[in-house]
Amino acid sequence: MHRRRRTALLLSAAIVAAPLLTACGSDAHPGAAAVVGGQRITVAQLENRVSEVRAAQREAVPDEAAYAQVVAKSGSLPRDVLHNMVLDEVLHQAAQDAGVTVTRKEIQKMRGDLESQVGGAKALETAWLQQYGVPPQRLGENLRLQLEAQKLATALGTDTGKPAFWNAMSAASKKLGIELNPRYGTWDVQKSSRADAKTPWVREVTAAGTQQTM
Repeated sequence: MHRRRRTALLLSAAIVAAPLLTACGSDAHPGAAAVVGGQRITVAQLENRVSEVRAAQREAVPDEAAYAQVVAKSGSLPRDVLHNMVLDEVLHQAAQDAGVTVTRKEIQKMRGDLESQVGGAKALETAWLQQYGVPPQRLGENLRLQLEAQKLATALGTDTGKPAFWNAMSAASKKLGIELNPRYGTWDVQKSSRADAKTPWVREVTAAGTQQTM
């Protein structure tokens, strides 16, 4: 995945289907989808965030057939949502390390400017959901992250697509000591990105119901 597409603002709305992953054996952190900086992102928290996206998609696409197509195209939604949840923490850490802060006034101004550009609050919510998978209740939070990314890049004398920015993100990833539940993959510190796990204790269950045993 190209580095400049790793912030939520640059994510593609198209999500490809992925095989279901199940994990064997005991987890080092029971109930955790990920551990970031010693703090757990629980499976329940992840499921709640996925449900928020699904509910927003359902409201935006009331037609049953159209909604079914949306769901079918986003089989990897839990992994994508977890990727963003972890990346958000990495970005926040990198911003803190660089002394970057974002005020509520700055967020409000950015939101107002964007609403003016797209034709109002509802239009902005719809655009963020369709293009970036951000539900309306997470819009303000996401705009804060966008501002953090912009201000971090400025503080580093670069932009979000340049190596200097992603070196700072990699340093933050390493500092946070990120661990993912194997069913959701692994975290690549150098790229600050989630990757599919290729480990002997994970097996894929195909749509046909066949499975590869360990």
